[in-house]
Amino acid sequence: MNKYRSFMAHQMDLFVNYLVASNKWSETYAANLQLFDRYCASYYPDAEKLEQSMLEGWCGKRPTETGMSCRKRISCIKVFVEFLRKNGFPDVPSVEIPGSEKTKFIPHSFTESELASFFNACDNLPKGKSWNEQVRAISIPVFFRLLYSSGLRTYEARLLGHEDVNLDTGVVSIRHSKGPNEHFVVLHDSMLTLMKRYDAAIRVFSPDRKYFFTSHKNKHHNRQWVEVNFRELWDSCGFSYAIPYSLRHCYATTNINKWTDNDDEFSSQFVYLSKSMGHTVLESTRYYYSLTPAFSGIILDLCSDSFDAIVPEVEDAEKL
Repeated sequence: MNKYRSFMAHQMDLFVNYLVASNKWSETYAANLQLFDRYCASYYPDAEKLEQSMLEGWCGKRPTETGMSCRKRISCIKVFVEFLRKNGFPDVPSVEIPGSEKTKFIPHSFTESELASFFNACDNLPKGKSWNEQVRAISIPVFFRLLYSSGLRTYEARLLGHEDVNLDTGVVSIRHSKGPNEHFVVLHDSMLTLMKRYDAAIRVFSPDRKYFFTSHKNKHHNRQWVEVNFRELWDSCGFSYAIPYSLRHCYATTNINKWTDNDDEFSSQFVYLSKSMGHTVLESTRYYYSLTPAFSGIILDLCSDSFDAIVPEVEDAEKL
């Protein structure tokens, strides 16, 4: 029996085959494409082609969802529509994803002592006797160090295939990224050494694993695995609130803070950072530039003398 039942069932099958062959298919795409198929079958049972009104009805933000969940629901259909437009249906209306809502969220700015304590907690997880406990003790220290040293999104690290990590060259292929774009990350030598040690250790427990960080069912870890482990270890250190994704922010801001000694290469370094983080536009990387916690202090150290020469010190306002 065909999984899809709307008038676009055949095109949906072709779309799925295309994404699977491209290694782009995901559970999120599967769920939203099926929901869109049911929507079309229920509200437009006699339709023969995809119309603007159908897309508008689907893409409208619902009262029960956030802007982020709305964009996630629409993004799959946007890719499907682009597939149709390139494969025999050029008149299909395009889909626009609503812009992100402004957020007041400010990522945690890690100190060196906080990071040292956190990774020490990772390194001292109890080994235990069960498969899960032993693999957790091996995986967690490497997983979070990978986020910290490479700037990967948490799901990019979770979905890394075993074949995506070249332990000879240190090049990591990010196939499951934000949107349809792939990118590459080159590991630092110290991180590559750690990944090699992890790979050798994990082979004892899962010799034929599919994912680099594997679960006991030979699948990738879910989002809760990352969040629960981070929360347990971070909270054990007694620090203020932080989330795993802040390690990506830390990677970006740490790199930006190192560039102040070489203004001539700032532009090229900024582009390299943007590409390594999987950003499609530089504007996404500029967001991290605005959050660099140490940048104001660095500017003060570098420019205080010249600034004082331009703007002389004034008397205490209370004495004026």
